[in-house]
Formats: sequence, structure tokens, C-alpha cells
Amino acid sequence: MAKITQLRTYTVRDGKLDEWVERWREEIVPLRLELGFTIDGAWADRERNQFIWLISYDGPGTFAERNAVYWASPRRKAMGLDPDDYLTRTEERVVERSY
Repeated sequence: MAKITQLRTYTVRDGKLDEWVERWREEIVPLRLELGFTIDGAWADRERNQFIWLISYDGPGTFAERNAVYWASPRRKAMGLDPDDYLTRTEERVVERSY
């Protein structure tokens, strides 16, 4: 399977950006890495109250299949992290490296 990269843009609830970034970094990233994903970068856009990141997968199966494994994992469920508590809008796009 070819490497798939998603550009994810999340609009975060007012006053929650720093808390979201901290929980993402401490809870989400380690599990994503453990499951074979690569985090290609992450940025906070304070002016727009957005969190932008790149996530890739280049392993057995598809990105969607591996993403389903992430969401179904007991560790993900144990986080008690409901994205709706932090995010008002999410956008995901598949992108290709041009440079």
C-alpha cells in the first residue's frame, strides 16, 4: 500500500486550544505512533483558533482500516477524550508531497 498523508485542520472551541494541544501531544500522538502512523508536523494557528497537523500511514492495510483500529482500541477509549468537547469543526484532506 502506498503512503497516505492526511492534512487535518481542526477549529477549536474558544479557550481550549492549549488544553487540546497538550492532550493531543500526551495522549493521541503516542497511540498513533504505536499503531504505525507518522506525525509529519503540527501547528497551532492562534489567530483562527485552529490546530493543523499532518498524519501519514504506510503499513499493511489501508489508512482507513488502521484508523478504525485506532478508534476501536481500548487505550483510545480509556482516554475519555471526546473530540466534541474541544473541536467545533474538523476537515481532513488527503495530500501528496510535491517537494
